[in-house]
Amino acid sequence: MKSRIQTAVMTAIIVAGSVFSANAQDASTILKKMDNVMYSPKDMTGKNKIILIDKNGKEEIREATVQQKGNDKRMFRFTAPASQSGIAVLSLPNDVMYLYLPAFGKERRIATSAKNQNFAGTDFSYDDMESVLFSVKYTPKLVKTEGNVYVLELTPVGGKSDYSKVIVHVNKTDYYPELMEYYDKGNTKVKVAKYTFKKIGDYWNASEIEMTDLKKNHKTKMQMSDVKYDTGLTDDDFTVRKLKQ
Repeated sequence: MKSRIQTAVMTAIIVAGSVFSANAQDASTILKKMDNVMYSPKDMTGKNKIILIDKNGKEEIREATVQQKGNDKRMFRFTAPASQSGIAVLSLPNDVMYLYLPAFGKERRIATSAKNQNFAGTDFSYDDMESVLFSVKYTPKLVKTEGNVYVLELTPVGGKSDYSKVIVHVNKTDYYPELMEYYDKGNTKVKVAKYTFKKIGDYWNASEIEMTDLKKNHKTKMQMSDVKYDTGLTDDDFTVRKLKQ
């Protein structure tokens, strides 16, 4: 009798372990597929219309250009209005980011501890603007599947992020993110990002990202246009010298 009970317990442990491993593997695979969708082009250039919307519905519009190479280099530069023109952020490998403010005429490196701050009055933080694979920044867990999405819980690797977790809804068919919910260290949902993806040639493009700050009741829409892929950008296009031009 005792032997049968021990055998049953061991079987249950093995089965539970197998299920856990399968779920962990599935979550990692899903997240990597999402990364492949978002970072599959060799490079990308485009224009970005930024719409800031306050709690009363009042809108403020800005414009910017975006350049990206691979999965770890990105340049974001405001072009309008005049008060914002020239402000730029450069994201590089190994957790390196620079901010350029034309009024001061020089760049400054953004400390890791400051990446939770909002970028230039938008509802996106520097952390959100960083070009890093999600599968590098987060450890995923498959929470559930519902409708046409996988729901993953992402936990920051090494606890470097100000987010305790991010819940992401990944499209089952094409593996782009549809929704991301951001939670602070107190496990309170503080921001929500809604994604609209459209296919341009062989690639899926985030034509609009709407980020809402739930505490401030304020949102920012980033709308991409004039997107071009694989134009031959080089590493020289992503340097501090280029940031200041």
